[in-house]
Amino acid sequence: MEEAPLFSFGVIADIQYADAEDGYDFWGCRRRYYRHSLRLLRAAVEAWAAERPPPAFVLQLGDTIDGVNARRGAAEGALERVLAALRRLPAPVHHAWGNHELYNFSRDRLARSGLNSRPAAAAGPAGDCQAYQFSPAPRFRFVVLDAYDLSVLGRDAAAPRYREALRLLKEKNPNENLNSPAGLKEPQFVEFNGGFSQAQLDWFNEVLKFSDENQEKVVVMGHLPIHPDSSDRVCLAWNYEDALSVIHAHQCVVCFLAGHLHDGGYCLDSHGVHHLTLEGVIETPPESNAFGTIYVYDDKMILKGRGRISDRVMYY
Repeated sequence: MEEAPLFSFGVIADIQYADAEDGYDFWGCRRRYYRHSLRLLRAAVEAWAAERPPPAFVLQLGDTIDGVNARRGAAEGALERVLAALRRLPAPVHHAWGNHELYNFSRDRLARSGLNSRPAAAAGPAGDCQAYQFSPAPRFRFVVLDAYDLSVLGRDAAAPRYREALRLLKEKNPNENLNSPAGLKEPQFVEFNGGFSQAQLDWFNEVLKFSDENQEKVVVMGHLPIHPDSSDRVCLAWNYEDALSVIHAHQCVVCFLAGHLHDGGYCLDSHGVHHLTLEGVIETPPESNAFGTIYVYDDKMILKGRGRISDRVMYY
């Protein structure tokens, strides 16, 4: 008889919905299916709802709506359509914030929206950092990181946190266009990326220390990849090495889940941590899809992908 999983959860990234004709990416060469992305999300929700048992929760890895909505004055309506689709799930959704949320809304506005999945009583880093953790089953813990805690996106230009991020960005990126990685020694230092504050990293370290002591397995999620072998050199968190150092100082982390890089990526790092970057819905042709369900066992996680996302077994 086949072993039953302890629990399962859904994964999806970079929906980037807009009620707009198809367009192209930042570089003008990758097609984006703005309207179709909502149809693909609805199809994913239907598939998850039909599973028996259904997933215990879904991880939405950021960029729910596209930045084109901000230019069209359509951000509120677009977000409501995405949230309405997700509300049809018989399970909670945990949201990471990506750059496209922050093109459309301030951090304050996002904190008052349906994309704020952080429990009101959750202990987390100081300030407006959205990092939090939860335990869906004994001996398992999930950590949601805020990859734009250190960022110029979504903050008032007069705020100290904005000035701190801008100073770092300009120190690393002398280009007139701060979204351009041209000529950079550290090409991840572009405006559409962000990083983790020291306060968030210190909090993260304490969570992992607790999980080590309690022999828990930990899955971490955030919008930005933190390993160069699961991404290209541009689409990484600014201080990805700092986040990796925290993870590698502990035994408990088994997997890091990210979005942002629409082609997806995967690696098993030197410390046995799986880094899985999900393919983006936004660049998925209408006849395909890009989502999956991860089934969790004592010794492994099995990803059953749909469309562009491949099946994968990740042992720990």
